[in-house]
Amino acid sequence: MTPRIPKGRRLALASACMAASLVLGLGTPAAALAQTEAAYPAKPVRFLTNFPAGGPLDILGRALGEVLQKELKQPFIVDNRPGAGGNIGADLVAKSPADGYTVLLSIDSTFTINPQLYAAMPFAAKDLKPLMIFSSSGLAFGTGAAVKAKTLPEFVAQAKGESVTFGSAGNGSPGHIAAEIFANATGAKITHVPYKGNAPAVLALLSGEVQAGILATPGLLPHLQAGKLHALAVTGRQRSPLLPQVPTVGELGLKDLEFEVLYLAMVPAATPEPVMQTLRTALQSALGRPEVKARLASLDMVALGETGAAAASHLDGNRERYGRIVKATGMKVD
Repeated sequence: MTPRIPKGRRLALASACMAASLVLGLGTPAAALAQTEAAYPAKPVRFLTNFPAGGPLDILGRALGEVLQKELKQPFIVDNRPGAGGNIGADLVAKSPADGYTVLLSIDSTFTINPQLYAAMPFAAKDLKPLMIFSSSGLAFGTGAAVKAKTLPEFVAQAKGESVTFGSAGNGSPGHIAAEIFANATGAKITHVPYKGNAPAVLALLSGEVQAGILATPGLLPHLQAGKLHALAVTGRQRSPLLPQVPTVGELGLKDLEFEVLYLAMVPAATPEPVMQTLRTALQSALGRPEVKARLASLDMVALGETGAAAASHLDGNRERYGRIVKATGMKVD
């Protein structure tokens, strides 16, 4: 005959079993993941940028990181990993754990130009997904002091008669494809000269190594203000607040030359949606703060805050356009 267990002891045993089940349950992957998502972020987050320190992407990343650190109570550390048109940094993030603690800050060219320009990519498009497109900016069409043309139509006429040199921040960079768009749309003859970043490209323009460059406006601005360089146009749809006197390419009847740079965050494709939503909410809040708005304005950027299908569609549209340019011009990585 089975001995009867007193009621009090039965209740104690039941409680112990329930506690053990909870402990064991937390050891399962699903439970551990749920606990991680609920606690996110529980440690520092790395903002890995795939272009050099000191550029617009780096400056924007640090401004956003400061705000997110206050909002989410964890450090957001910027880690610069430039190289290969952003491919090196993007590959590092693609192969990182999908837990929200490594976030790629990039410009769209890594995803819209590089796959069509490089013979082989170190990561697949499916390895990463967009978290948010923060902002966009146009570029400034700058020329050196020795260039006689003082308007964009005059420069087009000059470039049709003789090849002109264009500096850029590197093969596949926004300035590279913008120069190729210029040549393809106008019939201009150009020789592309890649440099390792926007700053070296600006210095090359200042020294006369190259005659022109379609480059980030903030890097050109002090030299334009000093009269050492000239701005013929800006590539955005609207005039730049940093160069309000400079016309857009559209105003000059060259709408095909419109060009934008998108600044965005990507995460490993398997990153849980609750973690992504925590980041999105904090980033949307950051974009609305006065200090971040002021930083965006100083970088010649317009806030977008695009997520989900809108962000994916925007990237797809740019990818298709740039693919046509790469094919038509025979662009390649040396």
